[in-house]
Amino acid sequence: MPVELRKRKAPAAPAAPAPPAKKASRANAKANPVKAAAAKVKEAITGKKTKKQGATAADKSEANGASAAAAPNGSTERVKVGDVIALEGFGGEVETNDGEKTTLKALVDASKNGVVIFTYPKAGTPGCTTQACNFRDAYAPLTSTGLSIYGLSTDSPKANTSFKTNKNLPYPLLCDPNASLIGAIGFKKSPKGTTRGVFVVNKEGKVLIAEAGSPSSTVEVVKKLVGKGEANGVPASAEEKEAEEKKDDEEKANVASEVADTAAKLDGNAEGNGEAGKV
Repeated sequence: MPVELRKRKAPAAPAAPAPPAKKASRANAKANPVKAAAAKVKEAITGKKTKKQGATAADKSEANGASAAAAPNGSTERVKVGDVIALEGFGGEVETNDGEKTTLKALVDASKNGVVIFTYPKAGTPGCTTQACNFRDAYAPLTSTGLSIYGLSTDSPKANTSFKTNKNLPYPLLCDPNASLIGAIGFKKSPKGTTRGVFVVNKEGKVLIAEAGSPSSTVEVVKKLVGKGEANGVPASAEEKEAEEKKDDEEKANVASEVADTAAKLDGNAEGNGEAGKV
């Protein structure tokens, strides 16, 4: 018997590939160009908004970080004029150019009426030399009200001692390598560095000056403060208060003496008139 051959089934045709997304988008754009244009505009606006929000968040984070670095005692608020600060522990420990450990509280306690602390970026540089010499030249009038003056930087005791000796500075220089006090009074740069400025606090811990400035403006603002005297919060020294009280007592005694003399004269006149009437 002849062998019967079976016919093979024809292979199935391959499935047509899915149209690429771009072609579909183009097709949709052609079908509805207004809707496609609106989608592009929305996409562009959303992208810009996202970038702006990201930048804003970064700016806020940086600003908060700078404030925290410059704020005292872990607070996020910087000290400002009119604040009354707790001197105990404020700004941590620093060192004088002579190697003596000290604190802001110790400096205030040792002063008659408070302290002036000017900050400078680096000892011996031109701007810092001008600033230090300005305070040197105005030392007598600035300290006449009982304020004590100090320079403050992150320099080493050796560098600050050389600076003080070479420029014949009459006040101590404070060394703050960790910028603890510099940061507490608001003059620490982020991540590193010192802003030139001046800080004044009285015996009660009240902040009288806290501002950045040029080598000349940092001393001029203290001159104005001293010139205004008690009207701007600088208390009189103990000697001045004693002299003022003595003057008041003398004036009161003089007035009392004049009143007594006038009363005696009136009594004398009254007696004289009485005797005259009897005659």
